[in-house]
Formats: sequence, structure tokens, C-alpha cells
Amino acid sequence: MSTSEKTTGIIEDLIEINNDRVAGFEKAIEDINDENIDLKTLFEGYAQQSRKNVQELAAIAGSAPHLEDDKSVSGALHRVWIDVKSLFGGSDRASILSEAERGEDAIKKAYHDALADNQLPFDAVEIVNRQSQDINAAHDRIKALRDTAKA
Repeated sequence: MSTSEKTTGIIEDLIEINNDRVAGFEKAIEDINDENIDLKTLFEGYAQQSRKNVQELAAIAGSAPHLEDDKSVSGALHRVWIDVKSLFGGSDRASILSEAERGEDAIKKAYHDALADNQLPFDAVEIVNRQSQDINAAHDRIKALRDTAKA
């Protein structure tokens, strides 16, 4: 596999996991009850963050527009999110946040792996690194909220 193909594959994987993240947060938003309305706002922000990530990544890859709608076929990285309806329906705050953190763990790892691969061109590294920092901050925020909810 050429470096260009490998780079495209890495970027496409990040697009897929960001799309999975959007789908997961949107599903969670639908199922969160009014007592956790603040989580809806937070999750809407993180879904928007991933939509923006997808646009930036698609521009790097020069990908066709259909890639912006792709989701992981195998689901190995982040498909946990797609089943959130049954997990979030009627769940308590700590459970909601625990599931959200599991999803964030997956995307955080995907970004870490993409950067550790050292196959991305410099301009892509800058964008992926910035996105990774934003993902890490989101993870840490969700984890802190989860820790508070468990207390």
C-alpha cells in the first residue's frame, strides 16, 4: 500500500468514527429525559464538533462527498454509540455519562493511533492533532461529569 493510500485510509477511518460519534450523540439526545437537559446541550456541541471534524478531514483527503456520510462498517471502533437508545432510555445520569465516556475512549484512541502512525503529511498532522486535543478535552469533560454524578 502506498503512503498516499495509507494516509487516505487513516483519514477515512477518522471520518467514519466522527460520523459514528455524531450518530451516537444524536441518539443520546433523543433519549435523554428533561432532568438531564444540560447533557443534551453538551452532546449537541460535541456532535457539531465532529461534523466540523468530518468537513476538515474530507478536505484533507480530497474525498468524495459520500465519505462525509460513511460510518464504520465493522463498528469495532465506535459502534457502541449506535446502541445507545436502549442504554440511555431511562438511565441515570452516571450511566449516560459512563456510556458517553466509553464512546469518547474509542474516538480518542483512533486519533492517538492516527497520529502515532506517522503516515500523515504535515498539514494533516496539524489538523488531526488539533482535533485530537478537542476530542481529549471532550472526553475529560464527560469523565469529570461522570465522576461527579457517581459521587
